[in-house]
Amino acid sequence: MERGTDLEAPPSHLAGSGAPAGRVPLAVVVVDREGLVSHWSTGARRLFGTAKEAAVGRPVSDLLPVSEDQEDSPYGPYGAYDGLGPDLGASIDGGLSYPAAGSARITVPDGDRVDVLWWAYPLVGPGGQRLLVLAADAAALRPHPTDEDTAVERIAPAFALHTDFPGADELARRLPEILPSMSVEESARIVGQVLELGYPILEFSQNDRVPVTPDWGVPRRAERKARRERLVRAMAAGEPVPEELQDEGEDLEYAAVRERLEFLNEVSGKIGTSLDLARTIVEVSKAVVPRFTDVAGTYLREQVVAGEGFPDGVPDTTTMWHRVAVEHTDEPGRWDDVVPVGEAMPFPVHTPFFQCMTTGEPVLVPRISEQMGHAIASQFEKRDIRPLITGRSMLVVPLKARNVVLGFMILLRHPERAEFNDMDRVTGAELAARAGLVLDNARMYTFQESVAETLQDSMLPHIPPRMAGCDIATRYLPGTLLGRVGGDWFDSVKLPGARTAFVVGDVMGHGLNSAAMMGQLRTAVQTMAALDLPPAQLLRNLDDLAQRLGDTYLATCLYAVYDPIASELRIANAGHIPPVLVRAEDGRSDLLDLPTGAPIGVGGVPFEAVRVRVQPGDRLVMCTDGLVEMRGEDIGVGLATLCESAAHPAASMDDACDTIIRALNTRGGRKDDVALLMARLNGIEPEDVAEWRFTRDAAEVGRARAVVREQLHEWGLAKLAENAELMVSELVTNAVRHSHRGPVELRLVRGDTLLCEVDDDDHDLPTLLSAGPGDETGRGLRVVSTLAREWGASRTGAGKTVWFELTLPRR
Repeated sequence: MERGTDLEAPPSHLAGSGAPAGRVPLAVVVVDREGLVSHWSTGARRLFGTAKEAAVGRPVSDLLPVSEDQEDSPYGPYGAYDGLGPDLGASIDGGLSYPAAGSARITVPDGDRVDVLWWAYPLVGPGGQRLLVLAADAAALRPHPTDEDTAVERIAPAFALHTDFPGADELARRLPEILPSMSVEESARIVGQVLELGYPILEFSQNDRVPVTPDWGVPRRAERKARRERLVRAMAAGEPVPEELQDEGEDLEYAAVRERLEFLNEVSGKIGTSLDLARTIVEVSKAVVPRFTDVAGTYLREQVVAGEGFPDGVPDTTTMWHRVAVEHTDEPGRWDDVVPVGEAMPFPVHTPFFQCMTTGEPVLVPRISEQMGHAIASQFEKRDIRPLITGRSMLVVPLKARNVVLGFMILLRHPERAEFNDMDRVTGAELAARAGLVLDNARMYTFQESVAETLQDSMLPHIPPRMAGCDIATRYLPGTLLGRVGGDWFDSVKLPGARTAFVVGDVMGHGLNSAAMMGQLRTAVQTMAALDLPPAQLLRNLDDLAQRLGDTYLATCLYAVYDPIASELRIANAGHIPPVLVRAEDGRSDLLDLPTGAPIGVGGVPFEAVRVRVQPGDRLVMCTDGLVEMRGEDIGVGLATLCESAAHPAASMDDACDTIIRALNTRGGRKDDVALLMARLNGIEPEDVAEWRFTRDAAEVGRARAVVREQLHEWGLAKLAENAELMVSELVTNAVRHSHRGPVELRLVRGDTLLCEVDDDDHDLPTLLSAGPGDETGRGLRVVSTLAREWGASRTGAGKTVWFELTLPRR
């Protein structure tokens, strides 16, 4: 039976007057704005004979065909009620804009006709629902005259306002339970309208009205418990069972078991609503207080709290247990100082806690004696816990999953409350078993999330915010909490000539396999970029590599090379969304018109590079499609939003990235990863660049030292002149010695650092050697390596470039 889909009997004083007795199922149907069923309760299946799977999504008029003829209805008192029967058909068809109630005859699938009492509420608001229909079987409510012939004249459905009839609060609390397939917001909206328009009632006469609420008429739990406790005391004392409790005795065991099952089902519904470990712990603690116990302390193994694995085997006296939650009904703060959350401790052998965690079985202590209270309190050093625990009943239950004890709960009842008994022990064990599985799921998720985050962080580069002639900002957003590892990546690579390569790529798919493929492609791009391959050739080689790795994966990639001296971009595209270029001059932002190209991994397709002129201050925005693509929405909408948000003024690069993320990531529905790279192309002014050419003559080495010294004095960098001259001398000497025919080129670039580059036409890269005391060569690069902030060498189309950087002196 679905929760909250039953009506209880009317009051006993009405039952003797011909009113019905017993439970009557309540059907709940919700209709959307298209006239299709969006919710079909278990009660609706029983009443109308159609399964939920066959009902949801079908036109409600097909499922609830209202018969026009009700004159031969054996339930005359209903059909005669103000002629409201046909209004159900009008409500279903959207013809009524006000709530209505009445009776109707409906033809069910097997051809029979069912007489029902119904209440219909037209729904308004932003949700997709249009109509809420409640219905009850009229046969179950048919009045039966008694010998005294005091049957009520009629039983009719109607509405009562919450201002003049009790029960509104109960209906507001329980109505969401009969709409489990809806969100909390949708249920709350429907409840609000029902209470505003009047909640359903049954009129048994002109004066007797019964609220139609799922829990109406059920004796209070406290009353049932008091009756059973009276019965238990009477039976235990050997006294005669009071007449009014005799029926209770026959049903005592069944009622007790049923109540425990209801409690466990209720607790199960309250825990495990998320995979967050901390939230799960709080849910478990709050679920048992005060219903089952007055105090609940939860302890978990140290490794569980840390999201780590732990050794197999039984815990021992060295195992550390973290107190992760304490929930109680005592006055606020009473437990906080004595047993603070977050404390870790081992437990000695003589305690019931050690017995529970080593055996994996519940431990019941009917009453904590003075002696046991003293033994437990001895672990707490200067804090006296005895006043909090002595005289209370205690149950220690293990939290375990897959036969591994993850922790335990200490449950305490006040001295005036009934002691824990054997049935409580069984209930506590079942409760702990369910909670243990939920905690283990949260623990495993926390562990896997930690592994995933570590893997993702290791694969994503840590890009410096400034490179030669440009500022860079990046963002990475995982698609979902359950899929933190994906195939999206970004990167930037330092190139010869003060140039920088920008890369954004996306391996199709999610998970570790996609992340592994992404790592291979990213490493390959870095390696080929260091070889200074042109963008189109780099993508061609990357495509060949993907073919060799296998035909399982495809990837898109956008590769751009920025030359701050020439003020240009060279860009090649492999099936990726185009980048956005924001012009500094007028703030205009446009998608760059690039040849799309095929994704990496297709094989045998050409790639083409495009040159784009840029100006200082222009911004390049590159991202993956997860940022702009939304299910059910044209990607052009996302690209337009990207252009608009990229052009928005911002105080910094980070602020500019955040503006884009806010504009595109708050639309809802995003499931894919997002990689975003933004570069402000500042350029390098001509006066910050000096270039010279030298012939293949050893005498040119002295001239190289002289021009470097002169240029550095002109730039106000005289402090760097001595070291720079020495290193330039070594590099030019090597270039003159190893070049073949072409000239040797020297370039100095003043930026955030002093960059020096020496080019020649020899393709063999120099190697750092260990020169001995008697060696005449091999010390040049050793000197460069020692004095330079950073240095390197790379092949070019004409030969090679050897470069070094020096840190500029502070001004």
